[in-house]
Amino acid sequence: MTRVRNRDHVPLDVIPKGDKCCALSHVRAWKAFVASGDSHCVLLEDDVALDEDAAPLLRNADWIPHRVDLLKLERFGPTSQRVLLDARVPVSARHRIGRLRSRHTGAAAYILSRHGALSLLERAGPWALPVDHMLFNPNNSPVASILRPYQLTPAIAHQCEALGGCSDIGEWRAVLRQFDWTYAKRELYRAYFELRLLPQQILSVLRRECVLVTVDERQDLPFAR
Repeated sequence: MTRVRNRDHVPLDVIPKGDKCCALSHVRAWKAFVASGDSHCVLLEDDVALDEDAAPLLRNADWIPHRVDLLKLERFGPTSQRVLLDARVPVSARHRIGRLRSRHTGAAAYILSRHGALSLLERAGPWALPVDHMLFNPNNSPVASILRPYQLTPAIAHQCEALGGCSDIGEWRAVLRQFDWTYAKRELYRAYFELRLLPQQILSVLRRECVLVTVDERQDLPFAR
């Protein structure tokens, strides 16, 4: 979702049609939010399940620090999913937030400030990445470097097939996963982008600037990938 001028900024190369359509739905939501005049919005995809402690946090935006333009509310992947966060600050009796320093994809539940939405819309253009990578993967997203996404812990949302059913964009992805020379090149290119920040991430842990956190629990873990 950034304007691409050279291949160095296209880490995933080909974006499937389904992922483009998904991104367009988010763009439409950002535009509607900006038109509303509100200061913040919560964006929820159709398969998201909210925890019972979500309601107190979502009633208003008073608890969100001024500097936070993008806040991920969900846990994506297994319950043991770990993400690298910098120093966390409490936002309620039970929850804290920290800047996301490693990949945590999924875009089913997040809070966006008006400034964050305007920044995203200014950069909307040719599809360089699926929307969840663009928002929440600092390993390969230039937009994530600008928006500086934060993660809420413990998470208050997760994707649930019982609500939204199985994804209907998988068929477009399957075509790109057929093994050939193009696929091999794309995966090597992807691996480079995913690993290029690893030395910096390890150093940040050794310096105690960041910590690996289990998103669903208050548990700080040693660095591991």
